[in-house]
Order: sequence, then C-alpha cells, then structure tokens
Amino acid sequence: MKLWPDALTGWFAARAATAGDASAALPVRLGGRGSFAASTTPTQVRGFDQPLVWVVVTLLLWGLVMVYSASVAMPDNPRFSNYAHTHFLVRHVASIAVAFVVALLAFQVPVNLWEKAAPWLFIASLLLLILVLIPFIGKGVNGARRWIALGILNFQPSELAKFAVLLYASDYMVRKMDVKEHFFRAVSPMAVAIGVVGLLLLAEPDMGGFLVIAVIAMGILFLGGVNARMFFLIAAILVVAFGLMIALSEWRRERIFAYLDPWTEKYALGKGYQLSHSLIAIGRGEIFGVGLGGSVEKLHWLPEAHTDFLLAVIGEEFGLVGVLVIIGLFLWLTRRIMHIGRQAIALDRIFAGLVAQGVGIWVGFQSFINMGVNLGALPTKGLTLPFMSYGGSAILVNLIAIAVVLRIDWENRQLMHGGRV
Repeated sequence: MKLWPDALTGWFAARAATAGDASAALPVRLGGRGSFAASTTPTQVRGFDQPLVWVVVTLLLWGLVMVYSASVAMPDNPRFSNYAHTHFLVRHVASIAVAFVVALLAFQVPVNLWEKAAPWLFIASLLLLILVLIPFIGKGVNGARRWIALGILNFQPSELAKFAVLLYASDYMVRKMDVKEHFFRAVSPMAVAIGVVGLLLLAEPDMGGFLVIAVIAMGILFLGGVNARMFFLIAAILVVAFGLMIALSEWRRERIFAYLDPWTEKYALGKGYQLSHSLIAIGRGEIFGVGLGGSVEKLHWLPEAHTDFLLAVIGEEFGLVGVLVIIGLFLWLTRRIMHIGRQAIALDRIFAGLVAQGVGIWVGFQSFINMGVNLGALPTKGLTLPFMSYGGSAILVNLIAIAVVLRIDWENRQLMHGGRV
C-alpha cells in the first residue's frame, strides 16, 4: 500500500510532468562559441518545493496535537459542558481536511488568473467585512463581531481580507509601476483602499487583523519599488494613526498598561490575566517542558489556550527547546517563501514575486506578533499562530496562500527548464 506522503509527492510530480517538456536538456554556452546540450539524459524536474511542504505539514500536525492537548479539558468548564472532549480536535481535523482539498484546487490555478481576479477578490472581501457587521449575520464572540456562521464552519472575513489585500496590492504595484516615484498617483489610491478595510476591521473590532493587513500592504509597496522617503512617510503616518487609536480608546490603553505590568493588583485578574498566566506556563516549562499533556495552565487557568495562546502550552509542555524549534521552523519557512518570490522577480514575473514575498511577510509578521504576545514581549493581540492554532478560517486561507506560493515556485521551475506556464 502506498503511504499518503508518497502519494502526495507522486501527485505533485505528475502535475509537473504534464505542464510541458520539463525533461529537455539544458543548453549551455562554452567559451562563447555556441550552445551545446549539457546531457542527453532526460532531467527530472520536481514539481514543487518539497522541504517547504514538509515544514508546513509538520506545523499542521504539531498544531493538531497541541490543539487537542490544550482543549481536552475544556468540557469540564460549565460553558463547554455540552461538548465532547474531542470536540475541538474533530473540528480542527475537519478544517485541515477541507483546507487541504481547497489548497489542491488552488494549486491548479495559474498565477495570471489570480492576477486577473485580484480586484474582484478585494471587492468580495469588502462586502463580507460589511456583512459581518450586520446583526443576525455576523456572529459575536467575547464582544467582537468577526465571524459569519456557515453551519460547521464559522468563517472570519478578515482572514480572506489578508489574502485579498495581498493579491490586490501586488496587482496594483504592477499596474502603477510607471508612476511609483510619484507619491499621490502611486500611493494615495492604495492608502484609501487600506483605509476602508481598516475602518471596517476596527468596527468589529479587530485591530490585530488591521495591523497585519497594513504591514502586508506596506511591505508590498516597499518591495514594489515605492520611493523610500515616501515609504517612511507612510510608515510614520501609520504609527501615528495606531498611536491615536490607542490614545482615544480606554480599553486599548488598559491593554498597554496591563502589558507593561501584568502582575499589579489592578490588572492581574483583568487585562493582564492572559499574559500573566501565559508567562507562568512558559516559566513552568523551563528547558525541556513538563511533557506532552502535562500542562496545568490549560486546565481553565489560561483562556484561549487552543487559539491565541497555543504557544504558551507548547512552552509549558515542550519547554524552551520546543519554543526554539517553532521559532526556527517559522524563520526557515519565511525565508524560503521570500526566496521563491525573489526568484520569480528575477524571471521578470513581478506580480508572482510580490505575491510570494507578501505571503512571506504575512506568515513571518503574524507568527512574530503571536510569539511576542505569548512571551510578553508585545501587548496582547487577538492573532493566531499560523498553521497551528485552532481556527478553520485561518487554516483555510493560510493553506490557500501556501498553495499559491507552491504554484509560483512550480511555474518558476518550468520556466527555468525551458517549459511554458
């Protein structure tokens, strides 16, 4: 019987073989006198970046185990008394299965079709962000209205908005390449678009999602060649804007003060409760952790242990070693995705390159924020750990983004070996 990893590898390899003549010998120039075949032996071109796939699979499987470990005791809480002990595990498995199928379909879509669809996806994400604010359509949880109930899945439009803004910003920079040195002509339309998305997200409220989207857009503008002075001006405006949001919102100010000193009597049982128990969990883990399943903080002490604070449970059960491995995997993944983007740009595929690098910025920045929150280095924000935390919408959109990156890499390989895309 063929194991499913081998079957997956074979499936991708078959897709690569059908794309064109990938086995043609590469021409080389010797001493400038002409081109000769490097070899008469057919060359085998792998259709996708296998190390990248296995790192993502590792994060998914490790996250699956940790979601079960972090949520297994939740039915003991009266709030979740009607749930089975495997409730969150089953839903997480279902989310990964659906996301995997959709990602396989997304891999079939040529990058030029994503470029054509970018404006329409952006408009669709705006409509969904409006719908989620309408009573009886948007679902509220813990005072935030961020989800649309779809039966077995609660869809979060802000996750789609990240992907849509990424595609739209990349397409925008390709279209505006000739005016990128002119501030108002190059930047102001994109700034208006991000401003509209930001207003809708802040109405939910979802400041963390807006922060990620703003960084994705800024990163793509910078990588697309926007004048450095303009870039830093936009960055300064965003910093001032976020500062004003915090200054004008009492509960956001309280979060900042709680982050600065979560142990005070005022915040220990309030705004600083999650952070203080996250730090306790990581402290208990020490170097090698207390062992899988041995976490105490997940037993109704640490709220949202299976979502935003999954890293704290990993730190408690696997210790410093486990946290460093997670950091290393995300660092490698981000670097690999950025490399694929640079390779696409070197092949004069500007849109594909910006999309891949935008995904790298997205994964790297969101994982950095989540880790910083769990470790007490950043104020508490409602952002999940990509590929690992519980959440169907995030897993779905994350895997679609990775599928698009794999497609970009696949097309790069075909072009470098004389094929067509």
